[in-house]
Amino acid sequence: MRIVVPAGGVGGARFLRGLKAAAPEAKITVIGNTGDDITLFGLRVCPDLDTVMYTLGGGINEQQGWGRAGEGFAVREELAAYGVEPQWFTLGDRDIATHIVRTQMLGAGYPLSAVTEALCDRWRPGVRLLPMSDDRVETHVVVDDPDGGRRAIHFQEWWVRHRAGLPAHEIVAVGAERAAPAPGVLAAIEEADAVLLPPSNPVVSVGTILQVPGIREAMERRPVVGVSGIIGGSPVHGMADACLSAIGVESSARAVAEHYGSALLDGWLVDEADAGVAAEPGPGLDGIAVRAVPLYMSDLEATAAIARAALDLAAERR
Repeated sequence: MRIVVPAGGVGGARFLRGLKAAAPEAKITVIGNTGDDITLFGLRVCPDLDTVMYTLGGGINEQQGWGRAGEGFAVREELAAYGVEPQWFTLGDRDIATHIVRTQMLGAGYPLSAVTEALCDRWRPGVRLLPMSDDRVETHVVVDDPDGGRRAIHFQEWWVRHRAGLPAHEIVAVGAERAAPAPGVLAAIEEADAVLLPPSNPVVSVGTILQVPGIREAMERRPVVGVSGIIGGSPVHGMADACLSAIGVESSARAVAEHYGSALLDGWLVDEADAGVAAEPGPGLDGIAVRAVPLYMSDLEATAAIARAALDLAAERR
């Protein structure tokens, strides 16, 4: 079986761990979001690619869900002593090594897809990890300027520094409309038996990937099943509700499915807390098969069960 998963960070990575357990023989291609990428201290940082790589490769900080296990912060402390900004984004010592290698390879002319493959040679995540594009795409958020008017800040500043607390008027994936899918992305989708949308942020993770020309269109030709990251009106992890609010979408399992749309989704998994969506999908979900199953990824066994339910629904809809 060939499976494609467009994924963001923590939620996508944890879902992938369950998917690998549920379908150990499957060929899994992960299309990683690169809209969160940022350059800090001269280093190119790809948070979502690294979270998937570390999680599946056994190097993640399990408690946080991001960053390296056994991390130290001597470099951060030295940078702070020099007064170097920004101090709101933490890079650990072990993590910095990854960013140095990436930055050196990019500087030598290697595309991000080749760099990611080289980094994965060490971590052996057990999936093929592809960036959504080799072209630079950065997500920016339009917020109120204290001096009046509005200004755009990098998504990471809004998300990490301000904890998504500044009202967002717009979220823009800068450069997405001119980006091309990375080598192998479209072929993987076209050959896929199933495309699974994990419980990643539907706006700035999966949503950003879908903005790269050609990716959504290719997925619309395959069986696509999504897993809701909203349970009972609240995001399971992170602050997806703030992102949904910025684009005028209600924070609910039903509204997110309607946002993705029936042209993309063939099936949609909601939690038992939202069983009413499965019982009465309504006209906004016409053509989408909705199933209610337990969606909390409390451990590997529970996550594998979610992945199996998604695969079963995809098989029904093929």
